[in-house]
Amino acid sequence: MLNYIIDGNNLIGKIPVLMNLQKKDKQQSRAKLAFLLDRFFYDKKANVTLHLDGFAGDKINSARIKIIYSDNISADEKIKKQIEKSTSPKNFIVITSDSNLAQFAKVCSCKVLSCEDFAKQINEASSGKEEEKIIKSMMENSSEFRKLFDV
Repeated sequence: MLNYIIDGNNLIGKIPVLMNLQKKDKQQSRAKLAFLLDRFFYDKKANVTLHLDGFAGDKINSARIKIIYSDNISADEKIKKQIEKSTSPKNFIVITSDSNLAQFAKVCSCKVLSCEDFAKQINEASSGKEEEKIIKSMMENSSEFRKLFDV
């Protein structure tokens, strides 16, 4: 099973809606990120760890994600410690755009995916699910749709 390690604050900075939200409400941006990740990993067999800088605020509920706060050290240092403790780091996919952390992960045999690329994957998956819902709704509620597409 794959293990995703996500540099949360780094990823928030690559998703415009979360980046804007973080300027107003840091905790809310974290909660929304956890929600997006829950949806993204809903049907995937993977362990997901989300690392966030600082201390825990209000509890963030997540069905699929383990959330780790860095407390007095940086999230990057917590991620490095998690990699170092692992007996099989080759099963890790580290999601970060921090070059120092990415290099460390690669040296430890982890796969690395940039936050920019992962944000694109999340966006594509979200828009695909939305399209499916819209089409399903149209098919259920519209005889016009059925006529147009011969369904």
